[in-house]
Amino acid sequence: MATPESDMDLEQGLFSHLLELRTRLIKAILAIAVVLAALVPFANHLYALLAEPLVARLPQGAHLIATEVASPFITPLKLAFYTALFIAMPVVLYQLWSFVSPGLYKHEKRLARPLLIAALVLFYMGCAFAYFLVLPAAFRFLTAVTPQGVEMMTDITHYLDFVMLMFFAFGLCFEVPVAVVILAAVGIVDLDKLRKGRRYALVGAFAIAAVVTPPDITSMIMLAIPMCLLYEVGVLAVRWLIKPTAAEASS
Repeated sequence: MATPESDMDLEQGLFSHLLELRTRLIKAILAIAVVLAALVPFANHLYALLAEPLVARLPQGAHLIATEVASPFITPLKLAFYTALFIAMPVVLYQLWSFVSPGLYKHEKRLARPLLIAALVLFYMGCAFAYFLVLPAAFRFLTAVTPQGVEMMTDITHYLDFVMLMFFAFGLCFEVPVAVVILAAVGIVDLDKLRKGRRYALVGAFAIAAVVTPPDITSMIMLAIPMCLLYEVGVLAVRWLIKPTAAEASS
């Protein structure tokens, strides 16, 4: 039966956790705000860099357009916010880790720390892969198949939304090794199942790539092949990280 003292301790513990969460959230928001304030003067330049993969492949005389009155002002600011969130993400994740890590066991910390770092690095790699390789190939295809008599003039807001969606999709698809390790860590799969499931992973990678990428075979292959390779990286990570943990648990 709960006593008044235990109820009071529970309330105090919950209150202290809420205060800690508020402090971590404030620090994360401040980090994003500081980076955003530094990026706002360069918002138009950031948008020019983002538009480079498309602008460089537009036909002679074609250019991006703004179909809404405020979009020449609002759209670069949206990009500045996305960029600030992208840059400040290590600080945000550090605040998240600082909040949850005291409640983790030692073996959980040993696994969660490298997974968190790997997830961040892989997401950045996915975004860079999309910007430098996939988007140029996709825009080259899209400009080549534009019907004769149709002038390709993309709205700046629609372009930003499309590129951000591609970044998010490729960033998530590059998280395959982290997802594989997590599934193995919670016992859903083991190393033997992962090895036997390579053919299914291959089919799944091409199916996901067909849905995520623009409608050209080059972009699909450029996503599917890295996903297959990252699956193998995940299998190796399970072999290195999960087996010692299982051995420690059994002993």
